[in-house]
This record gives sequence, structure tokens and C-alpha cells, in this order.
Amino acid sequence: MNKIAVVILNWNGKKLLEQFLPSVTKFSNREWAEVVVIDNDSTDDSIDFIKKEYPELKTIILDKNYGFADGYNKGLDQLNHDYFVLLNSDVEVSENWLDPIYNLFERETDIVAAQPKIKAFNKKTDFEYAGASGGYIDHLGYPFCRGRVLDSIETDSGQYDQLTDVMWASGAALFIRSEVYKKLGGLDADFFAHMEEIDLCWRIKNRGFRIVCHPESVVYHVGGATLPNHSSRKLHLNFRNNLFMLYKNLPSEKLITTLLLRMILDGVAGVKFLLSLEFDNLMALLKAHYSFYKNLSKMREKRRKLNPLVTKEFHHEIYTGSIIADYFIQNKKKFSDLRF
Repeated sequence: MNKIAVVILNWNGKKLLEQFLPSVTKFSNREWAEVVVIDNDSTDDSIDFIKKEYPELKTIILDKNYGFADGYNKGLDQLNHDYFVLLNSDVEVSENWLDPIYNLFERETDIVAAQPKIKAFNKKTDFEYAGASGGYIDHLGYPFCRGRVLDSIETDSGQYDQLTDVMWASGAALFIRSEVYKKLGGLDADFFAHMEEIDLCWRIKNRGFRIVCHPESVVYHVGGATLPNHSSRKLHLNFRNNLFMLYKNLPSEKLITTLLLRMILDGVAGVKFLLSLEFDNLMALLKAHYSFYKNLSKMREKRRKLNPLVTKEFHHEIYTGSIIADYFIQNKKKFSDLRF
């Protein structure tokens, strides 16, 4: 049996498969690895392309578009490998990208999830937004990375090349033990897309397990291939899913105060959108909060089920300061400027 499944979720992505499958198949050619494509009911000729050009690849064809989160859940439920790699279809991998993390998983059983160093495909000297060299959140739930703080992206000069425990590993190239993935219920389907990997990683951390970034493994990510980075749809999902994530995973003593502070800051963002005449973004924010309140009873039930399973509530990888205040007021634009 292949021990590791490199799993690409596809939806109408023939052009991306044409561009990026060659590196994935070439550099994942290990006796213990297998490349798998899960198709979210594409309406282009993605599957015909795979069957013609890559007949050796395993494909799992779903009956409809389940989104990023549940699309992976439905497909991974049909696999029995020891480890999964959830790999975006717009990622170019490098030679030996699998080996460092595979060997780490084989050696250290308390590490259950990991990511490689993720650099920008279109500017390979720089880190990429969605993961860089490992993910963190501040105490209000705002995510940032080693190598990317809010919109400031650093050039990679080896400054974050240490194997390091992180709060979350990017869904662009997420390595995870299959047993833990399935035991925790996988990605939360209610998120649909965006921040679902941070939620999953927070649940992992609350169980007392470790998540790391291993910078000896390197991949290159385009980013924004499914939804453009400035899409109001993406903004809606990010605002809503961040609230979902906070509600599900925060310690009880921090839940109310943190959510109240987030409501205030989201209100400030709404005023900014209004004054800037960014009406699409304003509506995205309002719809995000409406959806959060509408789903509150469902999130409350999820929190009720998760609470008895928590063995560790406080994590060193959660920044106790405010990344928003540090960035805009104290001008801290690099991860190395922060003091944990």
C-alpha cells in the first residue's frame, strides 16, 4: 500500500492541471507515494484530459461541487493511506518536496500536520500569501505567517528556514495523518472554502498535537486561481469563516470578549468600505455577519461536541498582541518584528 496520497481537488481546472500536474507527478514518483485527483463534478474536460495524459492516476469523481472543504472530505473518505497531502491544483512542487515531511512523520508521531515552505510561483524569490513559512493567528483570530504579515510579503532570504511549530499549516499544501484527519471529522463543510484549514489545525492543537513548517520542503503557489484575491465572495467567506472558527475553538473565558472586539473591528472595516464607496465589500461583510448569526445554533452544537475533547486550550503560537495594531500603528510589517 502507498503510504502517502498527494491529493489534488479539481473543479473545472484543466488549464491548471495541464500546467502543474507535470511537476507533481515527476517529483512525487516514490514507491510510497500516489497522486490522486478528486473532481468536484467539473463541467470542462478535466477528467478526459487526465485519462488521456495521465491514465495511471487514480481519480475520484464526485456527483456535485461540494466546495473545497467537503470536496476533500468526500474524496479522502475513499482513501486509506497513512498520510494525506492536500495540494492545491495551482502548486508547482520541487524535487524531493515529499521526503523531508514524510521522513519527519515516520520519525515523530506527535507531529500530525505540516506544511512546506510556500513561495510565490510568479515571483519565486518571495513567500506566498497563503502559508509562507508557517501560519499563526493573533488573539483576535487574525491569521498571518512567517514571511507574510497582513498584505506585506517578505523576500525569502532563508530567515525562516528553521523547522518550527506553527498554529496552522496552509491548505495549499497540507500534510496530515489520515487517522487524525478522519477522527476529527476533516474540514468543516460549513466553511465551504477559506480558513477551513485553520479551523482544522486549531482543533488539532486543542487535542495537544503538534503542527510544523518544514522549510526543507519547498513548493510554489499561484494563489487566487479559484477566487481572485480581491473578490467580494472571498471577503465574505473570510469574514464569516473567521467568526465560525473563533466560536468553535476559543476557550470559554475568552469567547465573549473576543467576539465583541471582533464585532467592533468588523464594524470599523464596514465604515471604511462605506467611506471608500466599496459597496460590494460592505455587502460581503454584512452578509458574512448575517450568515454567522443564522448559523449560530449549529456552531453552538459543534462547540458543545468539541469542548470535552480539548486537552490544551492555550498555545504559544497564538500571538497575544494585536496584529492589526502592530501593523498599522507600530509599523511592524515583518514576522521578525513581532515578539511572542
